[in-house]
Amino acid sequence: MEESPIFSRTYDLLLWLIPQATRFPRAHRFGLGERVVRLALDFQETLIAAGQRRGSGRKTLLEQADAQLAQLRQVLRLSKDLQLLSLGQYEHVSAMLVEIGRLLGGWQKKISLMGQAEGEARGARRLVEQQS
Repeated sequence: MEESPIFSRTYDLLLWLIPQATRFPRAHRFGLGERVVRLALDFQETLIAAGQRRGSGRKTLLEQADAQLAQLRQVLRLSKDLQLLSLGQYEHVSAMLVEIGRLLGGWQKKISLMGQAEGEARGARRLVEQQS
């Protein structure tokens, strides 16, 4: 089975982000630094769980992942504003998050369209059954 790009991009994000967070000054390393890493790891875990689910459970997990990604963006913005990340580092991680967000949105759209198609097929079957 070929791995979806969102999983590899999220893994790349973690590979880049964890060393950056460990370089935060001591005053922020164990608060904001740990929060950044925890949010990113939680996001990855939610994606993995969504990949293993089917139906409405997957949709719910993808919505949860979307919320986690938004939280991660805000915490990273705060890190930049507190000068824990340079502007260049923030631009780099922002580009990574934009790409991951696009992939996540595409996955959500695909799930939504599949759900609509299944609903339409059920409706067509009911109509055929009623006409019989």
